Amino acid sequence: MQGTVDGFSYGLVTPLVAYVMACLGGALGLRCTTRARLVAHSWRPGWLALGSAAIGSGIWTMHFIAMMGFTIENAPIHYDKPTTYASLGVAVVMVGIGIFIVGYRGATGTALFTGGTITGLGIASMHYLGMAGMRFNGTMEYNTFTVSVSVAIAMAAATAALWAAGQIRGFLWSVGASLVMGLAVTGMHYTGMAAVDVHLHTGAPTPGDAPAALLAPMLIGPLAFLCLAGVVVVFDPLMVMGRPDWPPVEHKPGVPAHQPSAHTPGRTRLRTRRQVAHREARTPQNR
Repeated sequence: MQGTVDGFSYGLVTPLVAYVMACLGGALGLRCTTRARLVAHSWRPGWLALGSAAIGSGIWTMHFIAMMGFTIENAPIHYDKPTTYASLGVAVVMVGIGIFIVGYRGATGTALFTGGTITGLGIASMHYLGMAGMRFNGTMEYNTFTVSVSVAIAMAAATAALWAAGQIRGFLWSVGASLVMGLAVTGMHYTGMAAVDVHLHTGAPTPGDAPAALLAPMLIGPLAFLCLAGVVVVFDPLMVMGRPDWPPVEHKPGVPAHQPSAHTPGRTRLRTRRQVAHREARTPQNR
C-alpha cells in the first residue's frame, strides 16, 4: 500500500531551524579551516579536526531536526541507534578527509576537486545512512535521478565551501559563505527526501527507539559541541581578524638586532640616489 508522507509536519519551523544549524556548523568549520592555514604547522591538524567536527555535527543535527518534521500517515517512525550514530561518524570522517586535503594542499586544482568530491559524498552518505536508520512498518524506494541530483548538490556545495575556506579571509565573507553552504546542504536534504516513495505493510509496527528517546543525545551532544567550538572561535582574536600568527622576535644578550635586507625600501632609495649621482658626475652637462 502506498504511504502518504509529509516532510513539513510543523510547517516552516523545522526547515528554518535545520537551516540555522547547517549555517552554524558551516560557519564554525570554515573559520577553523581558515585559521588552520594561518597558524604554525604544528597547530594545523587541531584546527582542521575542529572544523571537520563542527561541519559534520552541524549537517547531522540539521538532518535530524528536518527529519522531526517527516511523518508517514498511519505508520509511526522509529530509529535504530547504531545506524543513526554511525551516520554522524561518517559525516565527520569524510568531511575531515576533504578538509585536511585542502588544508594542506590548498584550495586549488586537484586538491579542491578531490576534497570537494569526498566531502560531498560524505554529506550524501550521512543523509542516506540516516534514512537507513529509520524503522517503520513498510519500505522505502528512491528515485535514481532525484538521488543523483541531491548528491550533485552536496558535491557542489562542499567544493564551494572548501574553496571559500581556502580563499576567503574576512569574517563577513566567511559568514556569507556559510549562509550559502547552509542553503545548499538543506536543499540537498529536501531534494533527497523528494526522492522517497513509501510502501506500507500490513501487520504490527516495527519495534525501535522512538524519536523522543534520541532527542536528548542527538540535540544536546552536537549542540554542546558546536557551542564549545563557537567559544573557541569567539575568544580567539585572530579568527575574526584573519591575521597570521607571527612568531615573536627573540631578543638575547649579545645578539644583534635584525638588519634590514638589501631589498628594503630605504636601502633601495639610497642605492638609487648614488647611482643617479654617479651617472650625473660622468655625463657632461648640456647647456
